[in-house]
Amino acid sequence: MRAIAMAAGLMMAAVPALAQDLVAKVSPHDVVTTMDRLESAVEEAGAEVFARVDHAAGAEKVEMELRPTQLLIFGNPKLGTPAMQDAQTAGLDLPLRVLVYADGEGAVHVTYADPETLVTAHGLPEEAEYITKMTEALDNLTAKAIGEE
Repeated sequence: MRAIAMAAGLMMAAVPALAQDLVAKVSPHDVVTTMDRLESAVEEAGAEVFARVDHAAGAEKVEMELRPTQLLIFGNPKLGTPAMQDAQTAGLDLPLRVLVYADGEGAVHVTYADPETLVTAHGLPEEAEYITKMTEALDNLTAKAIGEE
């Protein structure tokens, strides 16, 4: 019993660390509009959209409810390939992903993993230029998605 309690405590302690690795922004638009704007920004930047997943639609197919939640999977091989050349396991976290969802109060959130997590998770070089570029790209693309213009 004590071992189970210790394991549960360790898991709970890991949750805040995991949450700190996420970048979160709030959008003034609804989920679909925010995701449409993000997808357009990604394409305009010359990156490739690999998939757009509507989690709420998936839930509906199995007669369950989920607030609006969509995931965009996209990338640029010019950035991802060097990361995978340094550590092929980076392919577990690439291409990049951005989640857009509505919370219980109707606020729309844009959330993604900080690319710096790739350094720790896969042993990538801290000074890798592709990490800086991924970080800037995600910040710029999500800023366009939530922008007022």
